[in-house]
Amino acid sequence: MTDLDLDFSDLRAVFLNCTLKPSPEPSNTQALMDNAIAIMRAHGVGVDIVRVADLVIPQGVSEDMTEHGFDRDDWPAVQAQVLAADILVLGTPIWLGAKSSLCTKVVERLYGYSGQLNDKGQWIYYGRVGGLVVTGNEDGIKHVAMETLYSLQHLGFVIPPQADCGWIGEAGPGPSYADPGSGGPENAFTRRNTTFMTWNLLHTARMLKRAGGIPAWGNQGPAWDAGQRFDHPNPEYR
Repeated sequence: MTDLDLDFSDLRAVFLNCTLKPSPEPSNTQALMDNAIAIMRAHGVGVDIVRVADLVIPQGVSEDMTEHGFDRDDWPAVQAQVLAADILVLGTPIWLGAKSSLCTKVVERLYGYSGQLNDKGQWIYYGRVGGLVVTGNEDGIKHVAMETLYSLQHLGFVIPPQADCGWIGEAGPGPSYADPGSGGPENAFTRRNTTFMTWNLLHTARMLKRAGGIPAWGNQGPAWDAGQRFDHPNPEYR
């Protein structure tokens, strides 16, 4: 496929690492995310990396929680990076079979902006793609991916095929992904899924960008509120 264009320099991605460990503690989730980041950067993608645990991000579903009594809220700056990107990748460890509390908080804060519109009258996240990286020492990759990717698509992100990857060791205490002798970095299944996820994110983001996003018909909230029913068979129902 010598005619395949592998220059993705018109794309930007943001990786939000929802590990519970603040910097400079090593993050196994970041170690796995770094594989996807390396592929993207090798093909010209601009990449931002945010470790959520290093920031002050209050819980809530409002755009700026300082308006609700909190002294500081770093989320609006992160939100600006999300809106400047074509690709959003969340990374999370598994705790008690579920995504981290910080990942849940990130999804909630993303939701706080979901009522905004783009310049076509669609919800603000339309035209962007989402993916997920998961690490842990217990089962639950598919469960975490199922609920987290559902949340992203509900907010308006496009989820490509095979948009998640992960690694887990044996059940119970044991080495994590980046620990010596874990076998994580060498695991063929994880390496393949990480690579497939990354390329599917890139291809889908490029298709959307070249197409000008999702076509603006049948998905515009203001038009619906104004009485447009987009061929719904019962237009009298609001």
